[in-house]
Amino acid sequence: MSGRPTLAAAVLGAVILSSLVSAPPADATGQIWNGKFSLLRYAASKTGTSMAARQSEPDFSDVYLFSTDCSTGTCVSTVVDGPKPDNPTLPLPPRYTWDGTRWVHVYDWQWDCYLGEGVPKQWNPAHSVAYYTPQPDGTLRGVWRTDIAGGPCDGSVIMNVAAFPVAQ
Repeated sequence: MSGRPTLAAAVLGAVILSSLVSAPPADATGQIWNGKFSLLRYAASKTGTSMAARQSEPDFSDVYLFSTDCSTGTCVSTVVDGPKPDNPTLPLPPRYTWDGTRWVHVYDWQWDCYLGEGVPKQWNPAHSVAYYTPQPDGTLRGVWRTDIAGGPCDGSVIMNVAAFPVAQ
């Protein structure tokens, strides 16, 4: 042998390289979040250091339509239909990124701190991270944490969350 690669070896190398470059990473496959889901937030049992974590409120849910796109090699599930939030500072549409084990939604917004009936809410910067982990039964379960910076609601609010498929 002359030490130079043969044409067959060069072609094989190009095919292998091409498949590595065009294939999405392993963690981007096999996990799709599509269809209608009821997102339940367990607000009645929230915890955290913020006074907002101690304010009484009921659990709440809404139905959203999700659509996943993995064409970039990273799977992102976007809410394409559903009710608009009352808080105008929430980034729209919500997007959840697959990190290999769970769907993650990270965003910055303004927390509207409730100070009592008839008292204007105070708005303060907030950073939220919501995690939804797929379960064997087709649901997703996780935690939504918000850290509020400043004002009377300064601190953290943490609540469990879940997503349940809705028959279409």
